[in-house]
Amino acid sequence: MENNHTFLYFAYGSNLLKERLQLKNPSATVYCVARLKDYKLVFGNHKGLASDRWHGGVATIEHSPGDEVWGVVWRMNMSDLESLDSQENVTLGAYSPVELSVKTKGQELNCRTYIMNSCVYAPPSPQYLQVRLLSMHPCLSLLQKPQTVATLLISVMPVSLSNSNFSSISNNLPLWALNSY
Repeated sequence: MENNHTFLYFAYGSNLLKERLQLKNPSATVYCVARLKDYKLVFGNHKGLASDRWHGGVATIEHSPGDEVWGVVWRMNMSDLESLDSQENVTLGAYSPVELSVKTKGQELNCRTYIMNSCVYAPPSPQYLQVRLLSMHPCLSLLQKPQTVATLLISVMPVSLSNSNFSSISNNLPLWALNSY
């Protein structure tokens, strides 16, 4: 946590998209891009119940030694904490808030993030993947190493996507998402 008035939040899913996060959490401002070591990004549904909003699996993280998850650290006012918990369905038991340490530019930051409870793996919908890819664009300028940009873009695509699924998704993506930086 930051201080008594603000906290740091590590986003790795749909809350990478500024417009989505700020809709109910207006104080959110980008702090930095960071990576979470020894975790991996997976997609699924809470208790196997598909999301009405996303029509497929949504992002969560799980412990996985040697892996890493890239995301964005947001600085937020404590007044938005209840709204963020609500957005993540904490009271319904879908996600649990946790404090984890992320790395950025040689320093470690303690951040709040969320992990899905009772996750049943499920592939994400093309719409969900588009949101994740579109949300990366503003963050890419914060990165300095080309290989880091490539790693970040690759991290938004689940390994299980077939070539045909990727083709249908990539046909609707902006050129920046398909070109290498």
